[in-house]
Amino acid sequence: MTQTSSTDAFRWLWRSYLHPYRWIIVVAVIMMALEGGMLGLLSWMIKPMFDRVFVGGDGGAMWLVGLAIMGIFLVRAGTSTGQRVLMMMASQRAAAAMRSDLLRHLMQLDSAYHQINPPGQLIERVQGDVTLVNQSWAAILVGLGRDAVTVVVLFGVALSVDWRWTLIALVGTPFLILPALIAQRYVRRRSVTARDLAGRMSTRLDEVFHGINPIKLNALERYQSTRYDDLTNARVSAEVKAAAGQATVPAMIDVMTGFGFLAVMIYGGGEIIAGTKTVGEFMSFFAAMALVFDPLRRLGQTSGQWQVATASIDRLRGVLAERPTLLSPATPRAAPMDAPEVRLEDVSLTYGDLPVLRGATFTAPAGRTTALVGASGAGKSTVFNVLTRLVETGGGQVTIGGIPIAEMDLADLRALFSVVTQDAALFDETLRDNILLGRTDIPEDRLLAVLDAAHVTDFLPQLGQGLDSPAGPRGSNLSGGQRQRVAIARALLRDTPILLLDEATSALDTRSEALVQEALERLSVGRTTLVIAHRLSTVRNADSIVVMDHGQVVDQGTHAALLERGGIYADLYAMQFKSKEGAADE
Repeated sequence: MTQTSSTDAFRWLWRSYLHPYRWIIVVAVIMMALEGGMLGLLSWMIKPMFDRVFVGGDGGAMWLVGLAIMGIFLVRAGTSTGQRVLMMMASQRAAAAMRSDLLRHLMQLDSAYHQINPPGQLIERVQGDVTLVNQSWAAILVGLGRDAVTVVVLFGVALSVDWRWTLIALVGTPFLILPALIAQRYVRRRSVTARDLAGRMSTRLDEVFHGINPIKLNALERYQSTRYDDLTNARVSAEVKAAAGQATVPAMIDVMTGFGFLAVMIYGGGEIIAGTKTVGEFMSFFAAMALVFDPLRRLGQTSGQWQVATASIDRLRGVLAERPTLLSPATPRAAPMDAPEVRLEDVSLTYGDLPVLRGATFTAPAGRTTALVGASGAGKSTVFNVLTRLVETGGGQVTIGGIPIAEMDLADLRALFSVVTQDAALFDETLRDNILLGRTDIPEDRLLAVLDAAHVTDFLPQLGQGLDSPAGPRGSNLSGGQRQRVAIARALLRDTPILLLDEATSALDTRSEALVQEALERLSVGRTTLVIAHRLSTVRNADSIVVMDHGQVVDQGTHAALLERGGIYADLYAMQFKSKEGAADE
């Protein structure tokens, strides 16, 4: 990944996300400048306070100086509060826009991208990297708007007292430049490592929480803890090294300031003793140099902090630079309206160097049920991915209703399908939300009819809040059969002309399977249905059965015809039939 310069990184951030809030930021920066300038005014007021009030005994000046100092602090209080509120408003809105853009963009990328990049890494981009960038640019503006102004004004006060003293105090500044540049590069390298480790930690957590039951059943708690601890320790090491690099510049500023104060004390102290300078002048100079210390240190930290943010910006820009390869044509053809014929002609597909489909050819008749059978790895699920263009074929043609799928708009193509799989994908929302999926145009009577047809109403009374009961993370509050029936209700409501069923009943008990199978039969009426099933008893009544082996279609026909011809289907059926007989004998 190409590294972005700090300037380019901020320019991209400003142009992409901060520009809409530019006036909020401008007002906040003006307030920061006023807040920073007040410290210079405070140090300037030290001279009359000592020379006219404490040494000269001027009672009238005492009131003027006191009221002026009070006014300084009132202005600081108002501007400090105002700029913090405005910066929080701008930064949170910018971060929200960044996260929304990232999520929207990630959902548009091909499935292949998500197979390569684990969820934990992507979550860390959307959450961790955006948070870090958001905090850093705000700190940069505070540094430039408040601390830089403070430094300039305080040095102005110091110069007005005595320019020689000021030069003596800054004698070590040139020696900071090279170490600061080295420290910035070091911080950026360590930050890249730390952000990568943060993504790997998120991936590990995602896998642990999604696989908690297998972990428990296989007593893998210690193993997984050790793997996570290794990542944690590596990240701690990277973060500590980055923090050490960030702390280097402020530390060098401390050293420079210490030598500067010593030199000024020796040189200026002699002038005060000789009477050429007043105590008020020295105290004003001393106050200015003492007050400049903290903003200087913050500015030194800011440079390191921005290197950390730039590493995250590189990662974010890398994600946003990715482009989907599965696109809609410039002039798409209209998708068929009624249940269409589905046809694959000599379709091939490889995943890397692994051939998955090898000249697969078959036809699924319009409005009929076609079953895909074969051993694991035969290419059955890949056919579903090809039909919905989750993957692009390497050769051949796929048509729906006589129209090549590559000539349809992607959204229109996928609107043709309802999919029910073995692992029904439910969200951590209510059952109603999981079925409606954001639709607001569904009358209550139609929703109730769908719930009845899918046998969802059979178990609703068992739930505390009925249809408004939470499904839980990944549908964990429901049994497998209940999740399947919710998925079927969702498909019924979607009411598409093509239905894809991928092992929809394989993980269910006998009673749940019977209910789900009945609901699926209702769902299939009037639709072109393609079914993947390992249990051949569930597809005996299919209008057509496609037999696949190693990515090829080796036979097609009815159940009776395939048994009569012999071959792979007959062998599979005989094997399953014998397995059932053996189970019954036991």
